[in-house]
Amino acid sequence: MIPAQYVKPYVKTNKSDYLDAEAIAEAVGRPRMRFVPIKTDDQLDLQSLHRVRERWVMRRTAVINQIRGLLLERGITLRKGRCHVDAALPGILEDADANLSCALPEKK
Repeated sequence: MIPAQYVKPYVKTNKSDYLDAEAIAEAVGRPRMRFVPIKTDDQLDLQSLHRVRERWVMRRTAVINQIRGLLLERGITLRKGRCHVDAALPGILEDADANLSCALPEKK
């Protein structure tokens, strides 16, 4: 396999399948072209596991930041970091003086 960044210099004009194939053929013919080995099934499985975990961590971070932002609108500040939100959130939810409403909006 050839990485796309090594083929790109050989693309002459706008993108089309024919021009892409021509650029790949020209790149393969170069004597000093570097190729990338094909990944094994185990490598692909590990890569997919890392990608899923990374996406989960990103979404968790986004939710924590959203919670901090919503609480900040109510005048409640929390330090950055998941551990601080995890520690403070139960106490905030139980605090009657926190000015958090328990009513849900009515359905229309």
